[in-house]
Amino acid sequence: MPVLVITGTGTEVGKTVTTAAVAAAALAAGRSVAVLKAAQTGVRPDERGDADEVARLAGPVTAAELARFPEPLAPGTAARRAGMAPVRPQEVADRAAKLATEHDLVLVEGAGGLLVRFDAVGGTLADVARLLDAPVLLVASAGLGTLNTTELSARELRRRELELAGVVIGSWPGSPGLADRCNVADLPEVAAAPLLGALPAGAGSLPPREFRSAAPGWLAPRLDGTWDAEAFGVRVAP
Repeated sequence: MPVLVITGTGTEVGKTVTTAAVAAAALAAGRSVAVLKAAQTGVRPDERGDADEVARLAGPVTAAELARFPEPLAPGTAARRAGMAPVRPQEVADRAAKLATEHDLVLVEGAGGLLVRFDAVGGTLADVARLLDAPVLLVASAGLGTLNTTELSARELRRRELELAGVVIGSWPGSPGLADRCNVADLPEVAAAPLLGALPAGAGSLPPREFRSAAPGWLAPRLDGTWDAEAFGVRVAP
């Protein structure tokens, strides 16, 4: 798995922190890691972007960013409004492929969900995954509404004949409600893919050293971690 594409079921589901956790676990396993942010929006030129945040939390990764647009919008819209050239899927794939020649693992983080548009002709992160023939990791929320958005994303990946590596819950609440606990059992079913981890709420606020030490315990062995989906499901079952 030299390239892993990471997307979310929507915005604010914990995609960047999950990317950092995957990177940290891979580094702890002795692998070299690059993180590529396909398009960064809503950040000024002098501000830290998502790739920088991954590096801060995870440690010595190669952090790369293809384009940055000032307004917090979908990349295609943000590029158009700024009068800037959009990012195109082929550019993202080419950069990821080059990084893959120099690293054991390349994490390609999208913007928002799977079908958020990069350009006026409808290029998306799904197209990047297809060009790279790379599996996709889907980051989902824990509570109400997540089954619908997870299944829609999973169905679209299957329709495009793309591999869904699994689902990670991007922010597991400290006091989970009934829906959160039921969703742990239901998410793998609706996604037709394994649950590969659950990050605790507030993980991104941990000191970097603590984050790096804890990250493997939030992720399943396929992601270089030690997290056990079955044991977690039994522990949180309603």
